[in-house]
Amino acid sequence: MAEATLKENDKAFDAFSFLARFAPLIFLLLLMAIFAIMEPRFLSSINLFNVMRQVSITGLLAIGMTFVILTAGIDLSVGSLLAFAGLVAAAVAKGGMQDRFTVGDAAIGYGWPLAALSAILVGLACGYLQGIAITKLKVPAFVVTLGGMSVFRGAALLFAAGGPISGFQPEFTWWGQGRIFTVPVPVIIFLVSAVLAHIVLHYTRYGRRVYAVGGNPEAARLAGLNVNRIICSVYVIMGFFAGLGSFVLAARLNSAEAVAGTGYELTVIASVVIGGTSLFGGSGSIFGTVIGALLIGVLLNGLVLMNVSSYIQQIIIGVIIVLAVAFDTFAKSRRRKA
Repeated sequence: MAEATLKENDKAFDAFSFLARFAPLIFLLLLMAIFAIMEPRFLSSINLFNVMRQVSITGLLAIGMTFVILTAGIDLSVGSLLAFAGLVAAAVAKGGMQDRFTVGDAAIGYGWPLAALSAILVGLACGYLQGIAITKLKVPAFVVTLGGMSVFRGAALLFAAGGPISGFQPEFTWWGQGRIFTVPVPVIIFLVSAVLAHIVLHYTRYGRRVYAVGGNPEAARLAGLNVNRIICSVYVIMGFFAGLGSFVLAARLNSAEAVAGTGYELTVIASVVIGGTSLFGGSGSIFGTVIGALLIGVLLNGLVLMNVSSYIQQIIIGVIIVLAVAFDTFAKSRRRKA
C-alpha cells in the first residue's frame, strides 16, 4: 500500500516537473495554433520571418539578461544602453556628428566594422561600470541599473543633441536588413549568439560557476569562487549584447535615436522569466529564453494582426510576467517540500 502511494507521488512529481520544464514551449505551440486558426495570415512565411526579425533585437538582450538573472541580479538599463551605444555606432558610421541629421549616404564615415566595435565597446564599458558599482560599492543591482537607465538615456540625448542619426552605407544596413538565402541576417545573429551562449553556460567552467553563484553565493564563496568577479562579468556580458543589439537595430532601421529601446526592459525581462529562468537565480537556460522571446513576439504579432489595442497588449504582457513569477515561486516551494 505504501509503495503504491509512493509510486503515485513520483508520477505526480514527474508530471509537474515535465510541465514546469516545457510549459513555455507548449504554450508557444498552442498560441501559434490559436492565431493560425483565427488569422490565416499568421502562418505566412513573410509574417513568420517578420516575427523572427522583431524578436532578434530583444532576443539578443534577453540572452545577456539570462546571465544576469542566473546570478539573481537584474538590469533595468538595457533599453537606455541600447540607445546610447547605437548612437555612438551611428556617429562612427557617419564619420562624425556634422551630418547627423542628414538622411542619405553622403558621408562615407569609418565603416561598419568600427561602428559595430564602438557600440560593443560602449556596452562593455557601461556594463563593467555597473558591475563594479554592484560588487565593490555594494549597491543593489536594482538601484544601480535603475540609475543607469536614467544616466544612459541622458547620455544618449546629450550625445546626439536629442536628434536622430540617419542614412548609412549599404554595407552597414545589410546587418539589419540583409538576408542570407531567405533568412534575415538579424535572425542568424540572434540564433548563433543563442547557440554560443548555451555552450558557454552548459559546457564550460565559467557557466557552471554562474549557476553556482546564483544558486548559493555563500557556498560558492566558500568553495573558492571569486563571487564578485563572476557577478561583475555577467553585467559585462549584458553590456556586450546591448552593444551588439544596438548595432543591429540601427542597421535595421537605418537610423539611431535617443528614444530607441524605450520599454525594452519589460520585454527582455519577461522573455527570460517566461522562458523559465528563476528570478531567485541558479536555474534557467538559453533555450528557455529563446522560447520566451519567441512567445512574446508571437503573442504581440498575433494581437496586432487581430487589431488588439497596444494598451491591452501591455496589460497582457504584465499579467503574463506576474503569472510566470508566481509559477516559478510555486515550483520552488514544491521542490523544497519534495
